[in-house]
Amino acid sequence: MSPQPTVLVLGGVGFIGRNFVAYLVENDLASEIRVIDKVLPQTAYLNKRFAAAFDKVEFMQGNLSNPASVEKCFTRADGSSFDYVINFAAETKFSQPKEIYEDRIYNLSITCAEEAVKRNAKVFVQLSTGDIYESTGSASKEDSKTKPWNTMAEYKLKVDKELQNMAGLNLIIIRPAVVYGVGATGGLTPRLICGRVYKKLGESMKFLWTGDLRINTVHVRDVSRAVWHVSNWYVSNDSQTEPVIFNLADQSDTDQGSLNTHISNIFGIETGFQGTIISNFARLNMRAATEDINETHLEPWSDLLKEANIKTSPLTPYLDQELCSNNAVSLDGTKICTTTGFTYEHPKLTEQSLRDIIDDFKELGIWPRQD
Repeated sequence: MSPQPTVLVLGGVGFIGRNFVAYLVENDLASEIRVIDKVLPQTAYLNKRFAAAFDKVEFMQGNLSNPASVEKCFTRADGSSFDYVINFAAETKFSQPKEIYEDRIYNLSITCAEEAVKRNAKVFVQLSTGDIYESTGSASKEDSKTKPWNTMAEYKLKVDKELQNMAGLNLIIIRPAVVYGVGATGGLTPRLICGRVYKKLGESMKFLWTGDLRINTVHVRDVSRAVWHVSNWYVSNDSQTEPVIFNLADQSDTDQGSLNTHISNIFGIETGFQGTIISNFARLNMRAATEDINETHLEPWSDLLKEANIKTSPLTPYLDQELCSNNAVSLDGTKICTTTGFTYEHPKLTEQSLRDIIDDFKELGIWPRQD
């Protein structure tokens, strides 16, 4: 039997990273795991499961945009190289200045990939995004036309293109739909918080646009499983020498309508949509429209936290302007199945999976428990 691989997880404290680390630890998949992040685990609102996993790995704090820091993070005591390098590290906030994305997405990823080449890593997995595809009426495949619809995705695509031309890099690019699951503070979570706000207000929750606007999804546990699965597939496939790209999306074909149905059931509220006419009017001044939307949500959420005696919480109903646009996230996530034999264990977005997110936040003391 082949020895277990050694794994370097970049950006391992974030939402997807912590789930991936827990998956490796709980299934005893690696002989050594080193996690790199600028954020300390002790300050990252890790639940008991994630904290237990981090107790069993090596953690190093590091600036992955700095070549000297990256070299240190890649260096092992015995001089050998990590077998698998998994890059989840990136700026994840929307609507940031381009300089932020240049440094924390582009420079970071290129620096880490170049170090992986120097160290002869057997595989380098780069987490990209499904937002890089042109928003059309059909599900995007890996070779579909690209047209990033937010600034973060522009820089993700810039990285994807450069990495594919980097000599000596054993590259897999993962492009997920909206990732959800325990630990997610972004993605679907702000909509869940909005649902709680409208329960407090006793009003109907209506989002912009229409119910058929697609926001395809994939569970974080399937993302974790997929990253590990394709890493092993790539390393064990001697004929695989070219970069490979895989989309990740479940079979739900989630749209705003189906998500609102779940939110309605969870909070016992009415939901709906503003429709095309009002939404197009809002688009004429989307900045002002977004400010109005957030003003409606932020104060009631703050009141809910105060009533529950929660002094600090990383959770917010704040919706970025870029996320209020009429852009679909619609991906075909089947190539990974037909090419590598991967199967999704969470093929559908369920009400219970959303409740699990909320219940975990309650356990951490960052969501009102009186719900």
